[in-house]
Amino acid sequence: MSNVTIEINSKWVKVVRSPIYWIVASLQGVSISFAPLFLYWSGRGGYFPGLQAVVTPLCFAIIISVQLFYFLLGAAVIKELRQR
Repeated sequence: MSNVTIEINSKWVKVVRSPIYWIVASLQGVSISFAPLFLYWSGRGGYFPGLQAVVTPLCFAIIISVQLFYFLLGAAVIKELRQR
């Protein structure tokens, strides 16, 4: 097995070293477990009565934003790996 060192854009280095990364990392667990569960509960109408208009878009926003962050970070890393 060999080690590979890559250089990514300085923008991504700032993002990964900032508190934004820790917020996204903490939301990762929420987007995998609790957001789909809250979507299910809201769809059944059993929980959050009257707040479905807030809870449902918020759950979708969490799920999509976490995935988008990691997809963009992964794309930057893959781009550098393919250039070598």
